Amino acid sequence: MSTGNIEFGTALRSPYEVAKLSRQIEGLGFDILGCGEHVSFYGDTANGLVSLSVAAGATTHIRLMSTITLVPLYPPALLAKMGAALDVASGGRFSLGVGVGGEFANEFAACGIPVNERGARTDDALEVITRTWTGTDVTYDGRFTKLENFSLKPLPIQKPRPPIWVSGRSDAAMRRAAKYADGWLPYMYTPEQLAGSIAKIRAFGEDMGRDMSDFTFGMYIFTAVHEDNETAIKYAADRLSTQYSQDFSQLVHKFALAGDPDHCQARLQEYIDAGASMVFVSAACPDDYIDTNLEMIASSIIPAFRV
Repeated sequence: MSTGNIEFGTALRSPYEVAKLSRQIEGLGFDILGCGEHVSFYGDTANGLVSLSVAAGATTHIRLMSTITLVPLYPPALLAKMGAALDVASGGRFSLGVGVGGEFANEFAACGIPVNERGARTDDALEVITRTWTGTDVTYDGRFTKLENFSLKPLPIQKPRPPIWVSGRSDAAMRRAAKYADGWLPYMYTPEQLAGSIAKIRAFGEDMGRDMSDFTFGMYIFTAVHEDNETAIKYAADRLSTQYSQDFSQLVHKFALAGDPDHCQARLQEYIDAGASMVFVSAACPDDYIDTNLEMIASSIIPAFRV
């Protein structure tokens, strides 16, 4: 089995008990702790930067990634400040995960942001973030943001800046990753789709004159691990069918990591062979099995991919 240096991340599953959950995830040996967000959604949701700030104080070494920040909903300079402040507060452990959102139009309307501008606003914000995280007295004349001799103080601890990860499925997202990011984190992808996106991002980067040798390709995947293979598959199918309001019984094998440890290791190897060197797992199981699921991943999946 090919292992390499595979890193593993997982997300806070709730906006509640953040400190406790963060310590649990760090204690299980995960490399990265993530948190998603919405301003408003179907159920209870966190703000990623706020929850990760709590996690920063509750942990000592696990890296913190916003998975995913809805970038167009923030004023770019404010998001740059919040990210820099979190990097400082965490001792240099923050990574910004970038997404354009749009699947819940109500939150865009509430924030006064036209949904059809979300891609352009995200690119504008990434330009601002990149410049203000790496220098001072920044002047910038963008479509949505104007800066004149603008500085963030203090700058982030990580140099030249905290890592940026882009999520998405479109060619526009892949170009965004190639231009601004250090990592690519798609979801609901097959190994074949992942390989295709990697080839595209490398090509986009090369066309821009960028050296892509240090770029990291990851994978965000819904996961259910159980000693009984069929139980795990049912867990994932039921959870994802509810979450996405469609029948996932025939899609689990395509898009999720579900099964007994041997099956999950074999499937995960396909993603690694396709080019993933970071795997971000998200629970796809009943609430009362989430702790066990995390422990199964930590004990029976992660060790198989450690050097």
